[in-house]
Amino acid sequence: MAALGPPLDEPALNGTRNRKKIAYFYDSDVGNYAYVAGHPMKPHRIRMAHSLIMNYGLYKDMEIYRAKPASRYEMTQFHTDEYVDFLQKVTPDNMDTFIKEQSKYNVGDDCPVFDGLFEFCGISAGGSMEGAARLNRGKCDVAVNWAGGLHHAKKSEASGFCYINDIVLGIIELLRYKQRVLYIDIDVHHGDGVEEAFYTTDRVMTVSFHKYGEYFPGTGELRDIGVGNGKHYAVNFPLRDGIDDRSYKNIFEPVIKAVMEWYRPEAVVLQCGGDSLSGDRLGCFNLSMKGHANCVQFVKSFNLPVLVLGGGGYTMRNVARTWAYETGQLVGQDMGSQLPYNDYYEYFAPDYELDVKPSNMDNANSPEYLEKIKQQVVENLRRTAFAPSVQMQDVPRHDLTGEDDIDDQEGALDDLDEDENKDQRMTQRQWDRQRQADGELYDEDDDDRAAEQYAGVRRQRNGRRPNMMDYQNPNAAPDYVPDSGVASGVGTPDPATSQNGDAVASSNGLNVLAAAASPSTSTLENIPPIPAADALAVPLEARGAAITSPSVLSQRGSPVPPPSAATTGPLPGDDDDGDVTMSDGLAESTAEAINTPSATTTLPAEPVDTGVAKNTPPASPPAPVITAVSSPPAAVVEDVDVEMADADPAPTDSGIIDTTVPTKTEDPIIGATDEPRQMVEAASKAPEDVDAEMQEEGIKEKEALDEPGEKIAEQIMTAEGSRGDVPAEDGAKGGEEGGSGGGETVG
Repeated sequence: MAALGPPLDEPALNGTRNRKKIAYFYDSDVGNYAYVAGHPMKPHRIRMAHSLIMNYGLYKDMEIYRAKPASRYEMTQFHTDEYVDFLQKVTPDNMDTFIKEQSKYNVGDDCPVFDGLFEFCGISAGGSMEGAARLNRGKCDVAVNWAGGLHHAKKSEASGFCYINDIVLGIIELLRYKQRVLYIDIDVHHGDGVEEAFYTTDRVMTVSFHKYGEYFPGTGELRDIGVGNGKHYAVNFPLRDGIDDRSYKNIFEPVIKAVMEWYRPEAVVLQCGGDSLSGDRLGCFNLSMKGHANCVQFVKSFNLPVLVLGGGGYTMRNVARTWAYETGQLVGQDMGSQLPYNDYYEYFAPDYELDVKPSNMDNANSPEYLEKIKQQVVENLRRTAFAPSVQMQDVPRHDLTGEDDIDDQEGALDDLDEDENKDQRMTQRQWDRQRQADGELYDEDDDDRAAEQYAGVRRQRNGRRPNMMDYQNPNAAPDYVPDSGVASGVGTPDPATSQNGDAVASSNGLNVLAAAASPSTSTLENIPPIPAADALAVPLEARGAAITSPSVLSQRGSPVPPPSAATTGPLPGDDDDGDVTMSDGLAESTAEAINTPSATTTLPAEPVDTGVAKNTPPASPPAPVITAVSSPPAAVVEDVDVEMADADPAPTDSGIIDTTVPTKTEDPIIGATDEPRQMVEAASKAPEDVDAEMQEEGIKEKEALDEPGEKIAEQIMTAEGSRGDVPAEDGAKGGEEGGSGGGETVG
């Protein structure tokens, strides 16, 4: 077996001698189309890639064109008239009248009907066809159309998210001037539509590197080599899951080199499907961004006219990164790893880098398997005729549509542009065709003017775009989601992310609990662990109960001592195996832990307007005088909706009884407080006196109202309830239940 080479080739930057002329095709409307909700194919990725290309300044070294959408007549150079007519007529509104045609043309799940379907196909095909026409005329060395590359579409059938095969249309245009055209496909899926179109001819050689075996579209076996005149001119390299950069390079470069030496193509069409990247939504390969771009760089090194197209790719941020980087490789510019600020900057969180890293997935392609396939592919190439020739004729000046030559069309557009923009020194069309030459100095004002005219170019800041979340106070209390007891993570990226920026679930499920605790290092020591296997199965209510357990509440600024060892064991509700039970058992065990003598807590204290403690216990002997102890205010925490069992007050280290939790005793217990004495006296009043005072205040308020009504009566009841007006017969019940409304004290 041949020795393994380096994993990647060094990128070759353009110099003054080998500088290539790049034609870049982009239509700003392409990102406005969307298949259907939830569909993995998102044309918005093309707009994201274009934004990166512009903000990296690559437009200075390219000519930018907005191609004319392909017409119905141009599409029928490959597709049938009936199929194109159907695509032109069907819409989401009238699709019910085309049920039979949808089944006939395979339009449905993978290829849905959406608004602007025919226009989207026209944009994709128009860029590929015009790029091929410019290559034919020698107007450029490389043509780029990231909206193209839809290689699954058949002659009269949609397939694999593809409706119109722009690749076949572009190759047909190239064959008007070129004897032989080479098509290379590095999409993870087999390029079945292109291979089928040229399966019987030797004027086009198709080479596809793809996943094979129980995978869409199910074609592309090694023995599929073509028929008739096209026998051995269809090359398929079936691969398995997880191929990495080094393995891909060691098969791609030898095969393409053998094809170039034996077939001698006059032009190359390269389909750069991004679903072969690591971490793709529908892919199974493990290529990095640079490993994918290495194929583009190698094809460029042969100095042939190249039509570079897009294709698959369903993780938008990775596809945009890769296509922008490959554009830089074609232009020959070194691109920094830090992404420039652009319209879609937030899509590339959290690293904001121009990179797609491989994962640690297994490579099922053994070196022996790859070497065996490579030898068979090279052997098939030797059975073909060396550089097959074809009789060529002069190409008419007018194409099949009867339109003028491309030079005449360009001249007419230039004249029209000058007539419409007489007062502008440099028009938009002239800026698009402007290329920055090496060694020349440009006025900064001109560059600024160009940047302003390009809608996607943004003024760059020094370094990465500063965000408000970059400057967080580590000592600040965390935010909480109301009524959940869980720390809020809104707007805060999870540090546990994969190499490609995808969020990864926490291994123990305690990342939310850690955010809810205080910043001290000893805060999480007493948080009961959750088994990793069951962390995601614990209900949100159970996690909220765990947060409000005594072991956590006692450390949030409360003046009570730390909990005993009884409350720091396994999570309440765990059995002997460590499995987490349902939330009912969790709530019961939490209630028992709260009512233990050593696990006291401070319940939330709401602002008291009347100076009267809520839900005062029933009549009882006068309360003992408690010496006020100066202590920091208790932290406001979530309510614990559990039953309070009988428990005696727990003495603290200082000998003072901490009575912050009401019990079922007959004596009302008033916690230590620094409030005025009248607050203590008011709290020790009998419930009957409190009820009488409340009733008098309620009568006065009712008489003060001008308009009686049901709405006003509800407001009165609400006002009375906010003052803690609890009937005497319900006082004992409120003290027993210890709910969120009946267990609060002044503290």
